[in-house]
Amino acid sequence: MKLGAYIIRRLLLLLPVLLGVSVFIFTLTRIGGNPAAAYMSERMTPEQVAQIYEKFHLNEPIYVQYWYWLDGILHGDWGYSKVARAPVTTAIGWYFPATAELAIISMIIAVVVGIALGTISAVKRDTPVDHATRVIALSGVSLPIFWLGLILQYVFFYKLQWFPSGGRYDALLYLREGPIQRYTGFWTIDTLLSGNLTLFGDALMHLALPAITLSFGTIAIITRIMRSSMLEVLNQDYIKTARSKGLPEKTVIKKHARKNALIPTTTIVGLSFGGLLGGAVLTETIFSWPGMGQWSTAAITMNDWASIMGFVLVTALIYVIANLVVDILYAFLDPRVRLG
Repeated sequence: MKLGAYIIRRLLLLLPVLLGVSVFIFTLTRIGGNPAAAYMSERMTPEQVAQIYEKFHLNEPIYVQYWYWLDGILHGDWGYSKVARAPVTTAIGWYFPATAELAIISMIIAVVVGIALGTISAVKRDTPVDHATRVIALSGVSLPIFWLGLILQYVFFYKLQWFPSGGRYDALLYLREGPIQRYTGFWTIDTLLSGNLTLFGDALMHLALPAITLSFGTIAIITRIMRSSMLEVLNQDYIKTARSKGLPEKTVIKKHARKNALIPTTTIVGLSFGGLLGGAVLTETIFSWPGMGQWSTAAITMNDWASIMGFVLVTALIYVIANLVVDILYAFLDPRVRLG
């Protein structure tokens, strides 16, 4: 099967997956509470409440409700967020860039550090470097993310005063240097496009601690997978042949071993990206990061189901799309996949 046909088949398989996700989320909206609660108040009369039920088709059979709900989702009507006091889609537009920026920076850190540590650990197997790397990896999967965040905050903000404690930017610095044009909602990109390097540096400083916290668990997973994959590749015959031909060890590692070892690691990277969005709930709460995680936390405490479902739906969609990208990338890296 050619790569183009493989991509088309994967896109077609995406439709039933998204349909299943929509059924799951709709079920949550019906078992989690009254879906009309977001539109009602204590001052409403019974007639007004009945009008809300009629307007949102909540007196119809459940499958008819699902149809109207799905139609609303497809046309951009995701309900009203009590937390944000705005439509859910508007609230997502406010909060999503902050979460996406944090998740992307965290993933970049995790990939760069994880692949480097995994490679070094495999090449220097059973040495002190290998043992130290394995301890770091074990710590990453063992430490609760909220505990690591609090420790980093205590050490690097309270004791050393190197980094800010939270938020996306310094409000006083912004008043002095700003305002800047919001092109993307990504604070680092917007400050760069505005040519304001002072605010760009401030944005990086605010990103550092939450990004390290969020990436630590993923670094551990990538390191372990990369190390295991590298050890397997280094025992292959073509690696021994390359060494017997007198190729420098760096060339053998970089051009022959690491490239092939990256194939299984790519799958983990895609799966981890969805996990980073979910993990952002705790990280954003600790560091007062104004993203979807903090928004969804407030929605949970206020029983705001429209906001919760909006967060779940966006996370599920990104998770599905990330897996699709990984599958396509996997087929590109390993042609044997297309034949399966």
